[in-house]
Amino acid sequence: MSFAPDTRVALQAAAALVNTAGDRRRDGVDRLVDVDDLDRFYAANGFAGRHDRDAAELAAVRGVRDRVRRLWDVPRDEAAGLVNAMLLEADARPWLVRHDGWDWHLHATPMDAPLPVRILTEAAMAVVDVVRSGEYDRMRVCGAPGCSAVLVDLSRNRSRRFCDVNNCANRLHVQAFRERRSRAADAHGAPASTSTDVAPGAGADG
Repeated sequence: MSFAPDTRVALQAAAALVNTAGDRRRDGVDRLVDVDDLDRFYAANGFAGRHDRDAAELAAVRGVRDRVRRLWDVPRDEAAGLVNAMLLEADARPWLVRHDGWDWHLHATPMDAPLPVRILTEAAMAVVDVVRSGEYDRMRVCGAPGCSAVLVDLSRNRSRRFCDVNNCANRLHVQAFRERRSRAADAHGAPASTSTDVAPGAGADG
């Protein structure tokens, strides 16, 4: 399934928002605690339009985060109801727009609508496509043990299982490499590899 570019961006932004929460991160640090954090989220996820940069906006975005994260915790039919409620609350009225280098794509709120409203609406609009296309199983929780970060599998072969935020794919690759080294060493009576060994092509643990 190939989603439209704006849908893909909105889905990734929604996952990124959920993954700012400390309980979704290995280090336990919330990444949305002050206006500077919100600035970074806004810039990193390609948002445009109104951004008040104040405590009220931050608190409202954190509230939106709690609502968006539910979309990963419920089955498809319940998600449809949540999305409908979000769109009704925002008085969403989709229309085609061009701006900031983007070709025609859908917006459902004005650019001067409050940022929390636009974040919630864009997430809901993107999930509309996921639900109606029967692709809701692409919205996943990371498959690594002990990780609760969320992701959207946008791969063609539905192969993505691990999040980026906690570097889980690389961590498991390194772990598997060390276990193979240890087994091989045990089989040959050689010393096991040390904790400083790094799998070929792998970076440091994240």
